[in-house]
Amino acid sequence: MYPHSKALQVKTNILFVINPISGGKAKLRIPALIDKYLDKEKFNANFRLTEYVGHATEIVEEAIAKNFDIIVAAGGDGTINEVASKVLEHKKILGILPLGSGNGLARFLNIPQNLKEAILLINQLKTDVIDSAYFNNKSFFNLAGMGFDAHLSAAFSKDKKRGLTGYIKLSLKEVFNYKDELYILNIDGVEYKRKAFAITVANSSQYGNNVYIAPNASVKDGLLDVCIIKPFSLFKLPVLSYVMLKGTAETSDMIEIIKGKNIKISRAQDGPVHVDGEPLKMGKELEAKINPLSLEVIVP
Repeated sequence: MYPHSKALQVKTNILFVINPISGGKAKLRIPALIDKYLDKEKFNANFRLTEYVGHATEIVEEAIAKNFDIIVAAGGDGTINEVASKVLEHKKILGILPLGSGNGLARFLNIPQNLKEAILLINQLKTDVIDSAYFNNKSFFNLAGMGFDAHLSAAFSKDKKRGLTGYIKLSLKEVFNYKDELYILNIDGVEYKRKAFAITVANSSQYGNNVYIAPNASVKDGLLDVCIIKPFSLFKLPVLSYVMLKGTAETSDMIEIIKGKNIKISRAQDGPVHVDGEPLKMGKELEAKINPLSLEVIVP
C-alpha cells in the first residue's frame, strides 16, 4: 500500500534544553541556529528554555516520558549536570552545546566552543561512554569540591556580573579573607590528614577556560583525582594561577594529587561544596565514588 515506506527514515527525537542566562550571555538566537544547522533528515528537534535552578531536571523527565532518546544540554557545567543526571538515570544519550562561562567538561571532550560547529557535531551522532561520579549521592561529571572553590561558587552564584571577568574580580576579593581548613581523607582505605586551601575531586581535568586542576585526569580510567591545594602565602597566588594555566599541577609542590575510586572526606563543620560549579551546602562527612563508563555522550 505504501511502496516508498522503506525509504522513509525514522527521525530521532532530540530535545535541546537551553539555559538562557548561562555564561552571562543571552541565548535567544540559539533555536534559530539549531534550526539552521541541525540535520532535519535525521532529527525531530524540540527546544525548552530553563526558568529556574532544577527546571532542566524536570524538563528532561518529561521528555524521556515522551520518548526522546537524545537530550542536549545547551549551557554551562551546571546545566550539563542537571540534564546529564537524568540522562544517566534513564540510559539515554547526552549532547552538549557549550554555553557556560567555563565549559570544563565540553573542553575536556573536545566539543567545539563555536556553536555552529557544536551543532554540526551532533549531526554526526558519534558517541562514547564516559565515567560519571557521585558526591554524597549527587551525580557529577566534571568536578566537585570544597574549600575556597566552594566558597567562591556560593559567592559567585549571588553575583549579578557572571562571566570570566566577574569571576576573577570576585576571586581576588574573597581570597584575602579565606582561612584554610583541616580535612581527614580516606582514599581507597588509606588515610590522609591534610590542611588545605581547597580540595577538588576531579573526573575530568579542568575547571573551564583551560584552567587545569588535574591535568592527567581522564573520564575513561575508572578513577577520580583528589586534588589538594596546600595552604600558601598570598604572594604565591600568581604562581598557583600559572601552574593551573600551564597544566603543571602534577609536578607542582603547591598541589598534591591522589587517584582513587572511593573517597571519604571529613571536615570540622557543615559548609559549602560545589558540584560541577553549582554551590550546595553539605555536612561534615563527604563521600565521592566513581561510576565507571556509565554515560553515553556525543563526541567528535
